[in-house]
Amino acid sequence: MTPLMIAGTERAPHIAFDFEKNSFRIAGESYPEDVTLFFSPVIEALETHLKTNGTAPVRFEFELIYFNSSSAKAIMTIMEILDAAAKDGAQVDVFWFYDAEDDTMEELGEEFGEDLEHATFHLKEMAT
Repeated sequence: MTPLMIAGTERAPHIAFDFEKNSFRIAGESYPEDVTLFFSPVIEALETHLKTNGTAPVRFEFELIYFNSSSAKAIMTIMEILDAAAKDGAQVDVFWFYDAEDDTMEELGEEFGEDLEHATFHLKEMAT
């Protein structure tokens, strides 16, 4: 599958999905004008890939500075997809990176991580 790369903008996050390496990253700010339009193909590509991935290890990184409530729903959907892949036998590691001075992003990461039952969650302070 061809990598999915979407350059970040002022309102939309950078997406870097390397399907061959099972390495996925979403970074930046996320409050696109139409969250569904932006995230639907991203979520669909991830779902399609993970259905054929089997038990190969998966690494997913979130390095978000800010996101709105609509983006939070998309993030939760991604988390659910990752957790389902882990339930099906894949080793899924989810990394949530946050700035040391941003308590809100740290707390949001903790909340997302608590919802994962099968994937391994890592809350990481970004190196300065």
